[in-house]
Amino acid sequence: MSTLDLSAWIGRTEERRDQISDNLVKRIAATLGETAPQPGEALPPLWHWAFFQDTVAAAGLGQDGHPARGGFLPPADNRNRMWAGSRLTFKQPLLVGAEVDRVSTLLNVEEKHGRTGSLLFVTVRHEFFQHGESVLLDEQDIVYREPSPPKLGGTEPLPAGQWRESVEPNATLLFRYSAVTFNGHRIHYDYPYVTETEGYPGLVVHGPLIATLNLRAFTRAHPDATLKRFSFRGVRPLISPQPFEVGGRVIEAGKAHVWAGNEDGTAQVGEIEFDQGVAR
Repeated sequence: MSTLDLSAWIGRTEERRDQISDNLVKRIAATLGETAPQPGEALPPLWHWAFFQDTVAAAGLGQDGHPARGGFLPPADNRNRMWAGSRLTFKQPLLVGAEVDRVSTLLNVEEKHGRTGSLLFVTVRHEFFQHGESVLLDEQDIVYREPSPPKLGGTEPLPAGQWRESVEPNATLLFRYSAVTFNGHRIHYDYPYVTETEGYPGLVVHGPLIATLNLRAFTRAHPDATLKRFSFRGVRPLISPQPFEVGGRVIEAGKAHVWAGNEDGTAQVGEIEFDQGVAR
């Protein structure tokens, strides 16, 4: 466990600029089996996660494939990193080809103790500016846990939904999603590492990929809805190549619950707020 005063990281900021590159958009579309939007058109929701990535040389990576810690994010000893969830507010769509600025602020660092040992929770807010206007807020929860056997089952069964889509998370999909998001985390593509070092039975499906497919399923079922907010959190991992499904239901006007999982139970849950009418 770290003996550093981790509260010293709270309030740190980082600014970056990136272009919503047409070439990268085409690669994301190919990875997800979608038609790529053209320059000037709206970037589909959550595709922004492929941009603003750390271009860290191999020498700057940790054993797990993530950039070594202790810069913008606090050090976390040798713990395993997980993206636990996000809360997003959609104001205006990002546009393909646009120059976008991102301002990141570390909101909180907190040590907690659970059944699996010590957990370090880090919350980061990303705000995106396009043409000088704030267009997207993305608050992310990152969890660093001490090495321990992963929880693979024992969650609530999947509820009955108003829409659902099946996903087959093969190794090619996981590898290509890692590639387009420049995600070096070895649990998604390195079978010997993920099984022998981190104790999973197979390659782990990316939490952000699950969320992207979940939100896509909602927009397909509600093509006239305008997204306002989306929040999600991981409940347990999904393992390739076992199929899973994404789905959900509207619980009241302008609000829907969504989820992902398989016969072993729920793996991710989320909530969507939206306006009815013509989508932007």
